Amino acid sequence: MDLTTDSNSGVRGYVLAGGGSTRFGRDKALVEFGEEPLLLRIVKLAHSCAAPVTVVANFEKYRHLDTQLEILEDGWPGAGPLGGIITALEHAVATAPNSRWNLVLSCDMPFLTREWLEFLVDRAGASPPDVQVILPHSAHGPEPLCACYRTAAAGTLKNVFERGVRKVTEALKHVRIEVLDESAWKRFDSAGRLFWNMNTPADFAEAQRIWESEQL
Repeated sequence: MDLTTDSNSGVRGYVLAGGGSTRFGRDKALVEFGEEPLLLRIVKLAHSCAAPVTVVANFEKYRHLDTQLEILEDGWPGAGPLGGIITALEHAVATAPNSRWNLVLSCDMPFLTREWLEFLVDRAGASPPDVQVILPHSAHGPEPLCACYRTAAAGTLKNVFERGVRKVTEALKHVRIEVLDESAWKRFDSAGRLFWNMNTPADFAEAQRIWESEQL
């Protein structure tokens, strides 16, 4: 797997793959999409604008995918994506405290594009110093698993988590956010699929159908 990046090397990337995939019936990260496991597809996209890129997940589940894959064990397995986000940010604090921003992605968004992620990362780099999260909003609401988080947000989010909050959007009420609405992302996704994630086998089948039709 080519792990090179040609854009904004000051941003680290984290791909969350710690979900249970209970509605999907099998591990979403491992399903083949575009002739490769979906997790590797998302990691490659993240590498287009961030470096290094680390997967937050169970090491034993994904170590066979690629010898170059960097995997970080979730500090709070089973606690949901907020625990994964905090794990990522605390890792950034410990290993690269001078790195300001972190691109955080879910492993199950098959229609993400390099162009959109580059825009998102560039927007983070140009944001005021007090902004801690660059958060897209789609028709379905906030998209915290396709967002940029300032490394310095780790402490605040950890404190909220330790008070019992588990919902990401609830935790984000405690940090300053810059919202990217439809006017920001629509040009990268006229069909409205950019933030589509796959929760069920039917979602996967539809995503495959759309992707295959666009390759014709």
